[in-house]
Amino acid sequence: MPRITTLSTVGRVGLITVDYPPANALSPVVRQQLVEALGAAVADPDVAAIVILCAGRTFFAGADIREFGRSPVNPLLPEITQTIEGAPKPVIAAIHGTALGGGFEVALACHFRVAVASAKVGLPEVRLGLIPGAGGTQRLPRLIGVAAALQIIVDGNPVPAAKAKALGAIDAIVDGDLRTAAIAFAEGVINEKRELVRTSELCARSDDPSFFTEFERSITRKQRGFLAPFFAIKAVRAATELPFEQGMRRERELFIELLASPQSRAQRHVFFSEREVAKVSGAPDEPPTRDVESVAVLGAGTMGAGIAICFLNAGIPVTLLETSQENLDRGLGTIRKTYASGVAKGVMQRTEADHRMRLLHPTLAYDDLREADLVVEAVFEDMTVKKEVFGKLDAVCKSGAILASNTSYLNIDEIASATKRPQDVLGMHFFSPANVMKLLENVRGERTAPAVCATAMKVGKAIGKVPVLVGVCDGFVGNRMLAKRTREAYFLLEEGATPDEIDRVLYDFGFPMGPFAVADLAGLDIGWRNRQSRLARLPPRERANNLLDKICALGRYGQKTGAGFYRYDDKRMATSDPLIVDLIVAHSHEREITRRAISDQEILERCLYSMINEGAKILEEGIVARPLDVDIVWIHGYGFPAYRGGPLFYADEIGLKTVLAAILKYRDSLGAEYWTPAALLEQLAAEGRGFYPVAVG
Repeated sequence: MPRITTLSTVGRVGLITVDYPPANALSPVVRQQLVEALGAAVADPDVAAIVILCAGRTFFAGADIREFGRSPVNPLLPEITQTIEGAPKPVIAAIHGTALGGGFEVALACHFRVAVASAKVGLPEVRLGLIPGAGGTQRLPRLIGVAAALQIIVDGNPVPAAKAKALGAIDAIVDGDLRTAAIAFAEGVINEKRELVRTSELCARSDDPSFFTEFERSITRKQRGFLAPFFAIKAVRAATELPFEQGMRRERELFIELLASPQSRAQRHVFFSEREVAKVSGAPDEPPTRDVESVAVLGAGTMGAGIAICFLNAGIPVTLLETSQENLDRGLGTIRKTYASGVAKGVMQRTEADHRMRLLHPTLAYDDLREADLVVEAVFEDMTVKKEVFGKLDAVCKSGAILASNTSYLNIDEIASATKRPQDVLGMHFFSPANVMKLLENVRGERTAPAVCATAMKVGKAIGKVPVLVGVCDGFVGNRMLAKRTREAYFLLEEGATPDEIDRVLYDFGFPMGPFAVADLAGLDIGWRNRQSRLARLPPRERANNLLDKICALGRYGQKTGAGFYRYDDKRMATSDPLIVDLIVAHSHEREITRRAISDQEILERCLYSMINEGAKILEEGIVARPLDVDIVWIHGYGFPAYRGGPLFYADEIGLKTVLAAILKYRDSLGAEYWTPAALLEQLAAEGRGFYPVAVG
């Protein structure tokens, strides 16, 4: 067994050092050696205090998540935290980097905690569909109070060292070398004969009998559908009602229940997929990339302004190009307003907002783009316009500059054909609002250079996005699949459903909004223009399903006009509108379609299984390299509930044979034009397999 943990002595201080790169995860070997080192330090009569610290870039960044779902290996982490707290000598955690999850639970079990100023601590288990399982829900409330602890556990966000000290979770923030400072702190504990602070002996108290009920109510909307945050409330409540040992048993019961749940499997799948997705399949671990030190954005509309903000936030200078001063001023106003809002909300300091604005260089001249390393075009979604723009860029941009289009549908290869450098062209599809949404669909063209793809993925991570590499097809991954759901939603309207019935089913499944509420929010005129541009290519039934045309003809464009599929009050609260229901019923009559009662199950199957079937086609065509690419696109771009793992993971969970049987059922009842199963789906179902040979992680 490799020696990961060492015990050394400096004067009267025993120094336990763990070196298990890259993140010092609390794997079985780390746990075993930590216990051994702790036992040796306690047994050494010359050691009066013990310091636990980690080599490398971080303290214990958490448990080894790949262990979850497997047979447990002793010693378990709850046993280790109990051993640490029960040590007869003072134990000090010396924290740098991040102490997260199990790492923070180890620190909480220590009698004292010191940290460098840049350190962060936290309990992010809710992001994995879990709660802390080694005493976090029992010790943290006793240490910093119930309200503060519960907020940290339910949010799952890392807490900076300064805030953690103010709350009482850290005893001292140290300057200089952490090892030296921690030894000095330990010597002080020895010299002052400080009493050991065993957190389990403290009291967790909530004086407000309604606190937990009110807290649960406060998170109900934000955490809708998730189990773990509500289990966390139960566990913290146990800390206030039960003795420590019983509270620990209750925490463990809740942890084990969540660990076995479909939600935790799904959220762990998402966790690992988010780390895999940025790796270009088949490329080396560190593929060659190009330097991107300056960026140009074409178009200062809502999307262009949002894209510019993404780069400004990352400290990258941006040249913003528009065709008129009026449009440019409007875009600058949007950016200023966004930063002013951030300052007003306390998200950033005024000095930081001013600094970001100084990185922005507005212009009306293409010549000002000559030195840009990356150019992102965000103009009108029209191929003629796009090709004209890329022709101009080809003429002025320096050799090696990357030329990217923010198109959401159009063919990147055709756009690249307007240049003499197709190897430098790709799609970078941001999602609206661009400065908020995490997904970035990077679209590789037929001739896009590997270094250009790798650079786009690296840049995506640098600006805080979750980048996914996809190939060229109509709508790429997200919009291609969305088109199938949209098609079925409109067909369901014709056949007997209403907008609020369809929206309710998708909302209850876990989407933030149903398809028609989303359409109203985005603006029906946008969907209508897209439909008109594709009208000649649509199959007869889709062309004849002109409900959107009829609604837009009434001047109802959604929330911005106060009416779309729904009617909106001055607070943009939606209510069902009988006028729209009557319009839909009349449309069905005109089309000679007999309306019928449609079950929630049929609505859900037709909306979801049409997407899953298209996802299978995307996978078999090689538009993406892995099923996780599809899942991450839908989670971060379209609101697919993370606790269901993404469309293809969800399909595996319910079984591909179940999905295939439903598709064949709809093929028989609705026709093969829209309900022919993907060959890959048929193959996998016949073989009793899923999209994932083994679960990610």
